[in-house]
Amino acid sequence: MTDMVFRFPAPGPEPMTTDLEGWTKTEGTPTMKTWVQHTSIDGSVISGTWEATPGTWHAVYKFYEFVHLIDGQITITPDGGETVTLRPGDGFVVEPGFKGTWTIEKPVKKHFCIKLK
Repeated sequence: MTDMVFRFPAPGPEPMTTDLEGWTKTEGTPTMKTWVQHTSIDGSVISGTWEATPGTWHAVYKFYEFVHLIDGQITITPDGGETVTLRPGDGFVVEPGFKGTWTIEKPVKKHFCIKLK
């Protein structure tokens, strides 16, 4: 049953390049690329690769996200909360309802898994 295990291919040539829903640029001119490389059989989870250039977004999350940071450095500051700096190799979770800034300090590449339902 090899269809039950999915190995990510290299990101394809056609990423989404628009800012994610709920993300607003607040400093600099950061850009992002998103590749959705897999959708679960029931459509409740997506996963893939995300890249971003330096700058800051204010983000509002509707869904749970697990992240494994491959390259770069991010400082995340929840509105009214404590700052967390993340580096290559770090894994972290962002809960639904999060509101705060993502400052991309060094160009970022991450794998993500988002629970939509």
